[in-house]
Amino acid sequence: MLKSRVRDRPAAAVTTGVPPAPRWAELAARATLWTTVPSGVWRIAFGFGVPVGFTGATGAAFAEHQPGWGTVYVIVLSAVAESLAFLTVGLVRPWGQVAPRWIPLIGGRRVRPLAAIVPAALGSVVLTWTGMSALFGGWARDMADPDSPQGIAAAVMTLAYLPLVAWGPLLGAVTVDFARRTLRRR
Repeated sequence: MLKSRVRDRPAAAVTTGVPPAPRWAELAARATLWTTVPSGVWRIAFGFGVPVGFTGATGAAFAEHQPGWGTVYVIVLSAVAESLAFLTVGLVRPWGQVAPRWIPLIGGRRVRPLAAIVPAALGSVVLTWTGMSALFGGWARDMADPDSPQGIAAAVMTLAYLPLVAWGPLLGAVTVDFARRTLRRR
């Protein structure tokens, strides 16, 4: 499988005229996938009625919890977050430069660089700002709420959401590399 990936990269570079992504960018793109997994698992557990450390009125709501729209919401939210993180991989793979043939209407066509760069850059800014806001104040304020998880439950929740802080900067670095490679004058 590794040989086929290595073989595909030069072919894509020849067809699009874009050099392949450096190894660090590929690793950063793959890391974005893992930044969303812990919080997704935590949210899904929460959606299925695992109290995950909540007390007070919120904790009491779990005593009679039955999966419903809230469960659907957290599953969809987790799936959307993971899907958006997966799009980062397109910035380092050939399918991010030429749309796969199976996609209706655009399959087989070259993806314009700015159609990928602009949303990725905006996403990076929003994710970085959100992550930094949570890291430097938001979580502390939320933990002061008596209904919020406390002690070990708070540590578990924090550890589940902490990787999200890296999503924005990783996406930004991969986006800058993609822009550098695709907007280069020929």
